[in-house]
Amino acid sequence: MAGCASLTESTDQNVLVQTVLDHREIAGVGCVLYNDMGKWFVTTPARVTLRKSAGPLRIDCEKTGKGWAYEKVDSRADGNIWGNLVLTAGVGLYVDRNTGAGYDYPSILTVVMRPAQDKEDGPAPAAGVTLF
Repeated sequence: MAGCASLTESTDQNVLVQTVLDHREIAGVGCVLYNDMGKWFVTTPARVTLRKSAGPLRIDCEKTGKGWAYEKVDSRADGNIWGNLVLTAGVGLYVDRNTGAGYDYPSILTVVMRPAQDKEDGPAPAAGVTLF
């Protein structure tokens, strides 16, 4: 039976960030990844170790003259979190939710870029979101 994810798993996760424009990978794109646990900067393609969270991971990328992207990736509960619910009557679930230990993001984040000329027509970011 699985135990408390806070005790058995790391609160960090290594992910690969890659960017695609017009069905081709594009390198040298600057990206900011952020969630309620922190903010990380990468130039794609790259691996980055980020802090896991129960909340979404937001990704803001841009390469001058090439393109831009703004995406949100939801975290998913892993198997240990359900064992936690049973073994600790929900207390461990609360701890895992606050530390992010029982949640994972996809290990490969493929960000689909939009052409630079489309930036003005793109969706507005959510209220309270800082774009870089």
